[in-house]
Amino acid sequence: MTQRHDVIVVGVGGMGAATAYHLAERGLDVLGVERYDVPHAMGSSHGISRIIRKPQYEDPAYVPLVERAYDLWRDLEAKTGRDLLFITGGIDAGPPGSEVLEGSLESCAAHDLEHEVLSAETVNERFPGYDLPADHRAVYQPDGGFLVPERCIVAHVEAAHAAGATIRAREPVHEYRHLDDGVRVETSKGTYEADRLVVTAGAWAAKLLPALEGLAVPERQVLAWLQPTEPTAFDADRFPVFIHEADDGHYYGFPRHDVPGFKFGKFNHREETVDPDGFDRDPEPADEELLRSYADRYFPTGAGPTMQLTTCLFTNTPDNHFILGRLPDEPRVTVGAGFSGHGFKFASVIGEILADLTITGETDHEIGLFDPARFG
Repeated sequence: MTQRHDVIVVGVGGMGAATAYHLAERGLDVLGVERYDVPHAMGSSHGISRIIRKPQYEDPAYVPLVERAYDLWRDLEAKTGRDLLFITGGIDAGPPGSEVLEGSLESCAAHDLEHEVLSAETVNERFPGYDLPADHRAVYQPDGGFLVPERCIVAHVEAAHAAGATIRAREPVHEYRHLDDGVRVETSKGTYEADRLVVTAGAWAAKLLPALEGLAVPERQVLAWLQPTEPTAFDADRFPVFIHEADDGHYYGFPRHDVPGFKFGKFNHREETVDPDGFDRDPEPADEELLRSYADRYFPTGAGPTMQLTTCLFTNTPDNHFILGRLPDEPRVTVGAGFSGHGFKFASVIGEILADLTITGETDHEIGLFDPARFG
C-alpha cells in the first residue's frame, strides 16, 4: 500500500534535515528520503567544521538571514543538548579595494555590525598563526565561528524524529510525478505520496528537477588539514575563522578541531564541473600542491605535514546566490538549491524558510534575491 504524507523532503543533508524538522515541528506528517547515510560525506554537508559569520561580503541581504540562523542554531542546541556552534571571531581580509574586504565593510555598515578594521601587522600580532602581507587589511567581527555540520544534521534529524517525522536513509529517489491531489515519489524501496514535495538534494537537485539544469551545477572541492609546527597558534581561542582574498582567489580556514590540523580550502578550488555520480573523489597531488602553496605563503606555521585531504561538492548558480522557492510550472514543489559553497551556515533558517514556503507559499524573510524566477 502506498504511504501518504503531508510533505516529502528529498535529500536529508544540512538543508533537508532542517526543513524536515521545521515542518514536523509545525505538526505536519513529514517523510524525509536520503540516498546515502544520515549524515554522510558524499555531498556538501560534511567536513567537521563549517564557517558561520555575520558580515556577508557576497551581499548585505544575507545578514538578516544569518542573524536569524545564529538564533536557531542556539535554539537547536538547547532542544537537543548538543554543542553545535563555536565562536572564535572572524577575519575577512584582502588588499584595499578587494571584494572580500569592501563587501564585508558594506555589510557591517548596512546592518550596524560590531567590527574592527585591522592592519595586517595587527592581525599577525594578535593572531600568531596568521602572516598576512603588509598591504592587506582585515575586518574582525567577534561573532564569527564555526558549526560542526555532521552534528548539526544529527541534531535536526533527532528533533524532527521527536516531532513525529519519518526519515529513510539509503533510499535513492528515482522520479516523482504530479497527481491531481499531490505528488508521487518513486524510490529504490517504495512509492510514497504527499500533498507537497521539497527538494533539497544538493548536487543531485538538477537530476531530479530538469528545470535546474545549468542553474544548480556541481563542482568538485577539496579541503586540507595540515599539522601546524606551532599548534597552539591554531587553537580556537587564538585563531579566528577567515575568508581571505589572495592574488589567486578566495580562501577560507578554521582553527584546529577534531583533526590534528589547520583546516582550509580555496573557493571553487580548480573549477572542475562534475557529475556527482561519476567523478574521482580521491584527492590528487595537484590538489595538495595548490592548497599547500597557499599555506606556505600566508600561514607558514600551519603548513606542516598533511593530516587529511577530502573532497566535497559545491553546487553553484550562475550568480552564486541561492535558489529558494517554487519553480515555475511546479506549484507543489518547493526547492532549496544552489548554495554555491557558502550555504551551510544558513541551514537552520533555510529550513524555516522552506517550511514557510511549503505551507503557505510565503515567508516573512526577505528572499527576493533567491527567487528561482530570476533565471527566466
